[in-house]
Amino acid sequence: MLYDRIIKQGTINERGGKPEPQFALPSTVNWMRALRILAEDEGIDFGTATAFYGKEGKRKMDVWVENTVLEQLFLGLHHLSALDQFRGGTTAADYARVGVLAWYYGIANAASAMTAAQSGSFQEDHAGTARLWDEQIASRGLAMAPFSWRVSSLVEKTYKAEVDALRNGSAGKLQTRPSTKNDALGAAAGYLSGSAKWYAWKTEEDLKRERAFKELGVDSFRSKAARTLRDQRLERKPMGFVHQAARYRGKANYREALFLAYGSGTETILSGYVEDMHAVLKAFLAMAGAFARRKLGKDLWSEFVADVDAKKAFTTRAGDIWA
Repeated sequence: MLYDRIIKQGTINERGGKPEPQFALPSTVNWMRALRILAEDEGIDFGTATAFYGKEGKRKMDVWVENTVLEQLFLGLHHLSALDQFRGGTTAADYARVGVLAWYYGIANAASAMTAAQSGSFQEDHAGTARLWDEQIASRGLAMAPFSWRVSSLVEKTYKAEVDALRNGSAGKLQTRPSTKNDALGAAAGYLSGSAKWYAWKTEEDLKRERAFKELGVDSFRSKAARTLRDQRLERKPMGFVHQAARYRGKANYREALFLAYGSGTETILSGYVEDMHAVLKAFLAMAGAFARRKLGKDLWSEFVADVDAKKAFTTRAGDIWA
């Protein structure tokens, strides 16, 4: 009954019916598995990340910037601790949706810590955080794979060529659960391509509401003038890992109620899902922490880790991630 009502009939905001939830679920789970495989293949932990940032030195920053870096890392660690507790649950569907939110906000907090440590910059909205992290970190070679994966623009011919290079000949598909690095390369490339296509579509929809487009007197991008206007906008829009994470969170937070929670096969598809989210966030936090340590200096860093483990109210230890 609920499926027929929501999917076939629709709701106030989608009166023609909602998307089929079982179509999106496998790709949602498989992208996270692919990220875990690639991060583990890279061997990301605090030690390898510290070596990766070996050329980064301490940066002079005021106390408010230092405090922002520490605050954002602490928030990220708290989200990781929540995922750690979810791993002990018996029914994945009970915590899959809130697990995605914990995963995303942990990523966003860690990304914000990195940008604050890099340039003293901080954004409080999702789009701004993603843009700033891509600009300050990923585009400068300061992220480890697979978190370094990005496209330099949303022009289709540009991002498709860049995605193909990252795919590296893999035949892996996003719709199939990856089990090897080769599978994971294809699945991650598929999600990157799909995200670029989605952000390009969103950019087009936003552009249609602007005066420059309306003055063309058209309703699509079929004309040369409209395509030129669109491509000029798309060319200036790169997209990186935190953009993908924000889109991922949006699916869980705003998609119809049945996604992640309805259907006899859902629990089987979700097997291992929260463990994958935990592993990926742990790797990203290890990377962010290693970067922050270089920028803050070892004395403040050691004081921070010791204080967290002495005073935290949650379970996960800072020393298990950042030492």
